[in-house]
Amino acid sequence: MMPHVHARGQSIRPTRRQIDRANISATSRPHQRRTVAKVDPALTKGLSEQMKRLLLEGDVEGRYAGHNDSEAGYRITMALAVAASQPGRAWSPADFHRALIYTPTAGGEWARLLRARKGPEYAEGKLTGMLLKAREFVANRPAISCRHSAWEAIDEVRQAVNRTAWPCRGGKDTDLKNLTVRLRLCEESGGLDHSISVRRLAEEMGCAAGTAADSNRRIEEEGWLRLESSGSGTDKASRWRLCLPDWAKPERAGPVHPPSADARGGRSPVPAVHTDTKSLSRLIGHDAFHRFGHGTTGARLLTLLDEAEGQTAKQLTEASGVHRTTVGRRLKLLLADGLVFELEGLFYLAPVLAGEIGVEADEEVLNAAAGQRGTRGAGHRRRVRHRRERLLYRAWRLLMRSVKAVRRFPDRGPLVPKGVVNEETGEIIDPAWQGWDVSDPDRPVPVPEWAVAA
Repeated sequence: MMPHVHARGQSIRPTRRQIDRANISATSRPHQRRTVAKVDPALTKGLSEQMKRLLLEGDVEGRYAGHNDSEAGYRITMALAVAASQPGRAWSPADFHRALIYTPTAGGEWARLLRARKGPEYAEGKLTGMLLKAREFVANRPAISCRHSAWEAIDEVRQAVNRTAWPCRGGKDTDLKNLTVRLRLCEESGGLDHSISVRRLAEEMGCAAGTAADSNRRIEEEGWLRLESSGSGTDKASRWRLCLPDWAKPERAGPVHPPSADARGGRSPVPAVHTDTKSLSRLIGHDAFHRFGHGTTGARLLTLLDEAEGQTAKQLTEASGVHRTTVGRRLKLLLADGLVFELEGLFYLAPVLAGEIGVEADEEVLNAAAGQRGTRGAGHRRRVRHRRERLLYRAWRLLMRSVKAVRRFPDRGPLVPKGVVNEETGEIIDPAWQGWDVSDPDRPVPVPEWAVAA
C-alpha cells in the first residue's frame, strides 16, 4: 500500500497546493487570526507598548472603529502617525512607509490596500502627508510622556480652577461643579481627555441634564473645555478635553486676580480666592447639596472650614468670592443641620465631617441634612429617570432602524400581476407577457430565442 493512501483506500492525503484556500488566506493575513506578525524588532522603534500592539495586531479593542473600514483604517494610520511623531523618537517618512506599506503588519492593511488601488507613489505621498500633519499636531501640544506628566497637566488646570472666583450669579457655581467632576475623571483616566455623557455628568454634579448641557456650553466658550467627538445619535459618550484658558494662566492678569492699586498709588491686599476642588468633588453629588438644599455654596463653605481652626464670616466671604449675604444665609442653614458649629464668632467644621485631608462625606449626617431640607432621594429619582430615558432612546433607535429598512426595501408584491397566467392550464393569457418565463412571479425572465424557436 502506498504511504500516502489511507488504510481503507478511500482518499489520498492532499498535497500542499491542495490546502483549503481559507487556510492559505488566514496564513497570509495573520492579523485576522489575532496573531502577531513576524517582523523586524527595529520596525517598532520608539513606539509605546500600546502602539506596538496596534501596529502588529491591529485594532483588537475596537478603539478606532469608524462608520466603515476605510474610516477605521484612516484612524488607525493617523494614530500610528502621531505615535511615530513624538519628540525624540520621530520616524522618517521612509520608516513609516516601511512599517505600513512594505511590511505585512495588521495596522498597515489600509495603507497596503491604498497602494494596491492607486499605486505606491500615491500611497507614499498620502502617508507622508499624514505624518507631517501628525508632527504639526504633536508640536502644538505639550508632550505627555508618562502618567506623572499627565498628572502635572491636570494639576495645572486644577490650580487655575481653584484660584478663580466663582460667584453664584450667571451659573458660575454650576460651572465650578462641572469642572470639579471633570478634573476627577481626568485623574482617573490619566490625561486631560475623558469621556462622559450629559446624563452621567448631571448625576455626578447633582443637577438636571439641561443644566449640565448649558454649563458645558458656557465653559466651552470660556476656553476650559473642548469637544473632541460628539456622542449624539449613538450609545457612546462624548469625548472631551480639558484646557487651560490664556486668561487663567498664572503669569497673566485676569478675572483670577482683580486689580489691587488704589487711587493714591499704593497697593491694597488682594482677596485670596481659593476653592478645594478635591474635597468639593466628594460633596456636590449628594442630595444635601441640591440647589434647594445647601447648594454649591454650602459645599464650598464646608471645604473652607477646619475642625480646629475657626474662620469668621468675612474670611469665608473673601475666600469663596461669594456675596456676604449668601454666605450668611448658607451658614445659618449649615448650623441648623449640625454640619457647622459656631464659637465666639468663629465657624468650625463638624468633627463628624472632618477627614484626614479635607472634608469627608458622612452618609448618615448628610442624609439627615437632606431630609431636613426636603431634598433626600432627588439623586435616586434622577438616576431612575435617566435610566428610563436611555432605555426609551435605545428602543426608539431600534424602531427607526426597522422603519428605515422597511422604507428602503418595501414589500411591493410579485412583479407578475394576477390574470396574466391561466391558473388551470398555466398558459399566458396577457399578450404583453408573451415570450416571458413567469414560473417565478417575483423574478420573470425573457425566454431564450432557441426555446421560442423550438
